Amino acid sequence: MRTLLAMLLTGLGAVVAYLLLAPTDVDPVAWQPPRAPAAEGPLAVNDRLKDLQRLAAGIGIGPEGIGIDAEGRVITGFDDGRVIRLSADGRHYELLADTGGRPLGIAFTADDTPIVADAVKGLLRIEAGQARVLASEAGGVPLRFTDDVDSSGTQIVFSDASTKFGIRAYLHDLLEHRPHGRLLVHDSATGTTTELARDLYFANGVALGPGGEYVLVAETSAYRISRIWLRGDKAGRRELFADNLPGFPDNLSFNGRDRVWVALANPRDPGLDALGEWPQLRRLLARLPAAIQQRLAFSPIKHSLVLGFDLEGRVIANLQYHGTDAYAPITSVEEHGHWLYLGSLSEPTIARLPLARAIVGAEPPPDGWQQAPARPQQTSP
Repeated sequence: MRTLLAMLLTGLGAVVAYLLLAPTDVDPVAWQPPRAPAAEGPLAVNDRLKDLQRLAAGIGIGPEGIGIDAEGRVITGFDDGRVIRLSADGRHYELLADTGGRPLGIAFTADDTPIVADAVKGLLRIEAGQARVLASEAGGVPLRFTDDVDSSGTQIVFSDASTKFGIRAYLHDLLEHRPHGRLLVHDSATGTTTELARDLYFANGVALGPGGEYVLVAETSAYRISRIWLRGDKAGRRELFADNLPGFPDNLSFNGRDRVWVALANPRDPGLDALGEWPQLRRLLARLPAAIQQRLAFSPIKHSLVLGFDLEGRVIANLQYHGTDAYAPITSVEEHGHWLYLGSLSEPTIARLPLARAIVGAEPPPDGWQQAPARPQQTSP
């Protein structure tokens, strides 16, 4: 019995020593998160994201970012590097390219050519079956975590989530809570890439506003969306668009008229917020194996969450569902026609729901929409 106890104590001592002494490049800073908003009123819990229509089954895993072209076709990338285009009726798909990295955000040039923010490869242009690198650095600093992208004419605005941690260590960036993110612009006419803003807290989703007057960027680890003015008297100014969100904001999109959509990958974690003022404890967590970190970060009961905002940053739509069958985490949302299309970092499908479920008075899809298409067949581009 004493031998067993000695072995247990020795093992426990080894674990403690590892957590205290193992090398890590995570250097957390103390901060005080704002108190999470109450789940009431415009943020009340609901089940509007239950029973979604799921598309593109059997093609790939993790359609994290989605884009919809002028013909209503959905372009997305999977965790194995492939970028595909799904037909508007969901029955066929084409392989556009294999980036060899991890495609995330999707946007389009003026002629509808797909632009991809690839977490590993940088900013890419997809054309003739190839992924051509448009930018892999800016200001002499490599793109370590290219995340989301939006485009207006020749100006392509995109985020570099962290200049310190790549996609495989994104939790380390959240634990450290230092502003390693930046917002960049690529001029396709000149081929130059420059910084629009730096010192962002995990720069994530990007959406250009009306007329390209400003750009919105999600600062995931600060639970906020910032607005950076590009034109007019306010050019260069940074201000808050939405603050103290109920979850971690991911990709953003603008419907071209009057609404901004925000995918929140996960609700706020009270435990993580409580650790804000304890940087050394977060440093210990960073030493845990990645698999354990993932288990601590995500609840086994999935919670899907999407918010809609007007152009003044007021919540006008709140879509949620909490359950083991939830489509989650939702990492992107795009409005197109009668639908809201949803993407996910880890789900095996794209999802969509009628816009009328989110916006009162929106026209519903044609009759028969409830029947999801069969597994799509691959065709040649």
